[in-house]
Amino acid sequence: MALQMLTAKDYRTEVHANWCAGCGDYGILNSIQLALAELQLPPHEIAVVSGIGCSGKSPHYVNAYGFHTLHGRALPSATGMKLANPGLTVLAVGGDGDGYGIGAGYFVNAGRRNVDLTYLVFDNEVYGLTKGQASPTLQRGEKRKSMSAPAIQDGINPLALAISSGYTFVGRGYALEPRRLARLIAEAVRHRGTSFIDILQTCPVYNEVHTKEWYAARTDKGSRLYWLDDTDYDPMVHDPSDPDEVVAKKVQAIGKSYEWGDRIPIGVLYAIDLPTYEDGLATGRPDYGNVPLINRDHTNRDVQPLIDALH
Repeated sequence: MALQMLTAKDYRTEVHANWCAGCGDYGILNSIQLALAELQLPPHEIAVVSGIGCSGKSPHYVNAYGFHTLHGRALPSATGMKLANPGLTVLAVGGDGDGYGIGAGYFVNAGRRNVDLTYLVFDNEVYGLTKGQASPTLQRGEKRKSMSAPAIQDGINPLALAISSGYTFVGRGYALEPRRLARLIAEAVRHRGTSFIDILQTCPVYNEVHTKEWYAARTDKGSRLYWLDDTDYDPMVHDPSDPDEVVAKKVQAIGKSYEWGDRIPIGVLYAIDLPTYEDGLATGRPDYGNVPLINRDHTNRDVQPLIDALH
């Protein structure tokens, strides 16, 4: 008997999504569900982890294991899940305030480790849940409706930060193109290593500048948003052992990440195949991949050899 194909509906729960009307979160949630359907992953083999903020409710709406954790802590929680149960497909989700503000240290160190998981950041330049304060991605001199004055700090470039931190798959998506974003998410999940996608999204309540109409506009140079896979841009490092190529591709990607305003690139900016953190663990513990931590007997262990070694 043929197996029944999973559809996006199979990854939806009965919990009512209650974001504001027009919020880009709906498009991202739809994209996640479409991506999981494309990958045909059984729901019981998926875990979705979130921090605090509007995006934090995402695990409630995805038919999979979910963990709604603390502010900025989605990545360390997701890392623990993946290392304890390598068979899980782990997605961490969070907002730009959650991930690049209080979670910034975790963001940098997750790139260094290269654990096989995917991190999706819902980037609307404001702290939407707490009434629209400037998030770390709002640029100096810009102002949003709930701010009394323009921002006096520089905004960070999360793509450039991710590339320099060691992420092995770095991309940018757009919330209101859910089918194309779904394909990008599926590509990120297929990548073996830490994948990161910064997803531009609308916040119709607090971001009255970068709206659906602003992103959809055409400029003298063409459509404001353009997909890199529609061009001859090549994000892939073809020989990871060649340091010159690695540096050249990183420099190319960082340069591309600073395109903003009239033309904004969407898609994969940088990708490289490197050993994962799990590979490193397996080198020192050959049984790591065969016996997940969740299946080990943690109550009846002989610690005497450890005590003897410390003496």
